Amino acid sequence: MSFSIGQRWVSQAEFDLGLGTVIKVDNRFVQVLFSGAEETRQYAIDQAPLMRVEYSVGDTITSMEGFEFKVSDVETVGETLVYHGQRIDNEEVVSVKEIMLDHHVKLNNPESRLYTGAYDRKHWFSLRLEAHQKKAELETFSLHGLLGARVSLIPHQLYIADTVGKRFAPRVLLSDEVGLGKTIEAGLIIHQQLISGRASRVLIVLPESLQHQWLVEMLRRFNLKFALFDDQRCEAEAESDPTKNVFENEQLVFVSQEWLSRSGKWQSTLTGTNWDLVVVDEAHHISPPENDNNDDAANALYEHIQEIGQATKGLILLTATPDQLGHYGHFTRLQLLDPNRFHDYATYQKKNLSTKLLPT
Repeated sequence: MSFSIGQRWVSQAEFDLGLGTVIKVDNRFVQVLFSGAEETRQYAIDQAPLMRVEYSVGDTITSMEGFEFKVSDVETVGETLVYHGQRIDNEEVVSVKEIMLDHHVKLNNPESRLYTGAYDRKHWFSLRLEAHQKKAELETFSLHGLLGARVSLIPHQLYIADTVGKRFAPRVLLSDEVGLGKTIEAGLIIHQQLISGRASRVLIVLPESLQHQWLVEMLRRFNLKFALFDDQRCEAEAESDPTKNVFENEQLVFVSQEWLSRSGKWQSTLTGTNWDLVVVDEAHHISPPENDNNDDAANALYEHIQEIGQATKGLILLTATPDQLGHYGHFTRLQLLDPNRFHDYATYQKKNLSTKLLPT
């Protein structure tokens, strides 16, 4: 490449700098001033990522004075160019040296780069094309979103995660027996929902004693960083911006069942927050209000979960003992998932009984 003071060049590595002007040249280095960006760059001559900007007859360009003109002739004076043409606004004939061209010309859109010859070599196009093809293959792969987890899967876990994770706004009850990996299944479902874009905001409600276990499992196995929220965290978040919903500062949130079983300002804020997916672990702790043994805390927990579930499209309940609080307790959890289908306990009992009496 041959450089001369006053020539206009553009950086192929930083197109947003606009047109640069060569201000200094020696045996090894060239210095270019990008006035539009108020930046100066120095390049090694034999490795400079620069491209000479030469307009052709018929091009419309802008001068430093702000007027546009159409090029009718290009004259070479020494090693710089002079453009002759006619102004667009008043048809005046003008001659503009290349050093007087507008510094703010951008060459970062495909059309400008094509017209000025600022395109890459063929192998870079092939590489980008192959990358897009591989990305498309990955996004259409049947196990997309289930890959990358640091787990040794049991076949039933993969089946459940694949079946549920592909649904839009899944509402399911996972009731595998103790030790069969409900946490892993839930993590796989959450991961697939996030990777596929079906969900972006996830709330997990679980007993306080399991919070740190879940926190470690989600981070270590799925690289999902959840934030633990309690009254102290809410107060701290509110201090930074009192006008904003504190739960909207994080996309992935943990709250404890003990905290949610209380009635307060932050509990009300949580139930009024939009979520894409809500997961409740140890869901058998959610007791129906009609249970005579219920205290105020249990009733508040059920009502809060019910309110959140009604406002959220995706809801997943986890429990190894769905009948721990009786058959009616199991019905109320199904009612949380689908209140239209499970609207009446007596009807549910009759249907369930008639199903059991069918001949085998």
